[in-house]
Amino acid sequence: MNKTLFSAILFFAISFFTKISAQNYSRLTNLPHVIINTFGGRAITSKEYYIYATMYYVDENDNVTQYDSMEIRGRGNSTWDVAKKPYRIKFHSKEKFLGKGYAKAKSWTLIANALDKTLVRNAVTFLMGDFLGLKYNPASKYVDLTLNGTYLGNYMISDQVEVRKNRVEVTEQEYPLPEDADITGGYLMEVDGFKDGNCFVTSRYQVPIRVHYPDEDEIADAQNAYIRQYMNDFESVLASDLFDDPELGYRRLVDSVSLANWFIATEVSGNIDGYYSTYFYKDRGDSLLYWGPLWDYDIAYANDNRKGDTSKSLMTDVGFGQTKMWINRMWNDPWFGALVNRRYKEVTDAGLEAYMYNKIDSLVELTTESRELNYQKWGISTRYLREYILYSSYDSYITFLKSYIKTHIAYLKTAFAAKEPEKPTPDFEADERYYYRINNANTSMALSAVNGQACTWTTSSDNQNQQWKIVAVEDGYYMIINRSNGLALNDPTTGNTTATTNIGTALNVATADASDDAQLWYFTPQGTAGYYNITNKHTQHTLNLEGGGRSNGTKVISYITDSRNGLSMNRLWYILEDEEIEEMPDEIASVEPAEYALAYNPNTKVLHFGSATPDLLTFRVSVYSVSGMLVKTFIAGEQCSVADLPSAVYIVKWNAGGAQRSTKLRL
Repeated sequence: MNKTLFSAILFFAISFFTKISAQNYSRLTNLPHVIINTFGGRAITSKEYYIYATMYYVDENDNVTQYDSMEIRGRGNSTWDVAKKPYRIKFHSKEKFLGKGYAKAKSWTLIANALDKTLVRNAVTFLMGDFLGLKYNPASKYVDLTLNGTYLGNYMISDQVEVRKNRVEVTEQEYPLPEDADITGGYLMEVDGFKDGNCFVTSRYQVPIRVHYPDEDEIADAQNAYIRQYMNDFESVLASDLFDDPELGYRRLVDSVSLANWFIATEVSGNIDGYYSTYFYKDRGDSLLYWGPLWDYDIAYANDNRKGDTSKSLMTDVGFGQTKMWINRMWNDPWFGALVNRRYKEVTDAGLEAYMYNKIDSLVELTTESRELNYQKWGISTRYLREYILYSSYDSYITFLKSYIKTHIAYLKTAFAAKEPEKPTPDFEADERYYYRINNANTSMALSAVNGQACTWTTSSDNQNQQWKIVAVEDGYYMIINRSNGLALNDPTTGNTTATTNIGTALNVATADASDDAQLWYFTPQGTAGYYNITNKHTQHTLNLEGGGRSNGTKVISYITDSRNGLSMNRLWYILEDEEIEEMPDEIASVEPAEYALAYNPNTKVLHFGSATPDLLTFRVSVYSVSGMLVKTFIAGEQCSVADLPSAVYIVKWNAGGAQRSTKLRL
């Protein structure tokens, strides 16, 4: 072939390959547009072998960047077999493809999200990793993808899980490996159910572990031997009789922070493959295993018909994969249960559920235009593999996802607590600085004082009939005094009684009298759920909710004390600390007598203030019972009759000159 002809053919090939930069490339929606043209328009048929291509990237501002001599191949496992396929791309040189602050790398992924009709499961889980504090979470960006002139739909550009700055930042080992190299790290590994690549199976639990870094074609025999021995040693310790020993057990080999955060993310997402594919890593000079990054959540959140609705299941019970062997062994260690429960409470109290809802809403809004175009091509109700539920509208998929998150987050609170070894209910000790609420274990309704009777009522935070001051009297006995009326819980049963006779008397409240055994009660802890029996000193009878009634006003009765005390939920009560009781001074005298003073006339039963400057008596005065109930208010310059109040001790309070004042009043 002569030189002129060869040049002409080469020019034609290059022109076809690059589509010539003069061509007009633009966005299809509000998202960036990725246009890839393979050399000669070749189809991508392999997950192992790259083919050459040129890519044009149209960003959010319509700027076009051309990447020549890049490569593309297929990726994924089961997802490679569906119509909308995922891809891996590799640039000729390292690129900051997602911009400043993200990785500069050759390899990136194009995630199709074909099995996830919401298109957001992966993205929202990566963001959950940020919320939980996992150190390395894949960055991602939504784009529209066109390949060889054919629009393929909405995709996510994402980090490849690999050792690199702004990806997984463990120590990069030298290649070739020097003889004196420190080979204790770094390593990036995966529990890989597919057993791809440089994979070995552990000796104790037969867990398949793939070593991703050092790379399969670069790892030395010494490195392979070291990391295999390390993982087998970890398993041997985990399986040993001393596995839960703080110094000799597995705890000294795991980073507890990343372990808890990764585990919670796996369970919150309901990822049935979370223990089939689990990434973790080890760094140089560090004996600990670290957990993460998170990866591959398109079938999470109940999106696989092999398991169906997992909203009330633990993935350690129903999920796939051998990592479960490790975690279920850890559940036998009280430390792990306490770690998970403590961290789960922290993240849920910090607003994890609301955070996920907000992120879903943001992603839905961001992808609206692209999503509509995507489903014009692929159809929204097409089952590509094992999607659990198919709907005819996108909103239905989002509603299902949010409903799953809500139900599952609530379920995990109970499930995690059940996994933690139980602790006996402690002996009850009242703190007299607080009022308490006493709720029935069967109905969760509050012990209340209504019309002089003891009953249960729907719990209300502002109902002082449901607040009780529990005052220690003698030898473990307490008086239970109602805030609203200052009266004490009382068992009016008459005659000589034993623990098992003369039952069924309705309890009431009576004028507080510490010398009356019918008003003295002791608390007996039962089981591990924080429940107590409350038993009367005089009758030896126990508080019981009559018939387990759930109606407001159901009587609380004096009932037998026997072996069913710890079993009958009607006899069990849980006690919640409520409002703080304001301090009440023991001695009261007139305040600032040179200016004004409070006076009480016992003959007329009138309160009033006297002052040389009566025009300053404009502050409000409040009168409280000793139980804290407000009974009177008046302006200091006026008189206040207390003739209608029963004989008792009261507290008079006011604020003058920026200071709180108070005094006792005995009627």
